[in-house]
Formats: sequence, C-alpha cells, structure tokens
Amino acid sequence: MVELVVEQADITRLQVDAIANAANSQLLHGGGVAAAIARAGGPDLERESRERAPVPHGEAVETTAGPMPARWVIHAATMERPAGRTDADVVERATRATLAKAEELGARSVGLVAFGTGVGGFPLEEAARIMVGVAREHEGAVERIVFAVHGDAAERVFRGALG
Repeated sequence: MVELVVEQADITRLQVDAIANAANSQLLHGGGVAAAIARAGGPDLERESRERAPVPHGEAVETTAGPMPARWVIHAATMERPAGRTDADVVERATRATLAKAEELGARSVGLVAFGTGVGGFPLEEAARIMVGVAREHEGAVERIVFAVHGDAAERVFRGALG
C-alpha cells in the first residue's frame, strides 16, 4: 500500500524520485509552480519541454529535473493557454497519467502539487478529493506520494481529504 503524505513544501526541493508539474498543454513555464520548476530545473528542462510539447489534456510526459533533488519532472497537462481553465475529468486523468508515468520511469516516490488550482481556477477541495482518491487506488512500485502544498489552508484541505 502506498504511503500518502501532506507537507507544506517547495516542490523544487522535495526529496523524491519525481515531481509533478501542473502544466499547460504547450509546456510553457510562464508562471506559478511551472515557472518555479523551470527556474530550478534549468535550460535542459526548458529544452526538453519544448521538444515534448504539445501534450494532450490529462496526459503526462517527463523531463530531467536538472539540479533539483528529484530525478524527473512529470509534466501533467491540466489546462490550455490562454484560457487556463480545467475540470474534474482532466484533474483525474492527469493524476492517473502522472502516477503511470512515475511507474514507467521506475520512481518509488512522487511529489504532487494541487493540479489545476492555480491558473486553472479549479476548487482546491475538489482537487484534493480527486487526487487523494486516485492516489489511494494506485497500485504499483510507487511507495510514497507527497502532496506538496503551500499554506495552512491547503494543508488542512489535503489532510481532510486523507481522512
């Protein structure tokens, strides 16, 4: 059974095998978590992102993580630019695709951010419920999933979803 953890943490500094990026389908790292990951990952991450785009909504691709502690960044396409909105179906498919990609890569630990809750405008409570539900159902080699959140409210919401 996979261990599920909630931490107030900077995803770019998380000590896991792979981290997730709630990306747009073009893998443009313009702002928010995506921009922070791009800055921390460096030019190779940016180049690989350009090479792998576009990514259909709800699917995921990997890049190297550069100097970050993680080995890979898994970019889950959760929204389209410029509109930026997402929905429950995309959040669920993106979470499943991220964990499937982690399995494919051989990752044992994965850091997830709250998909779609920034620019995507998706409700935090619903994202937490969906993502925790998918994580609970996941079976495979991934042993630990860390929900990296920012702020007390987000921590409460994800801890509440864990029950």
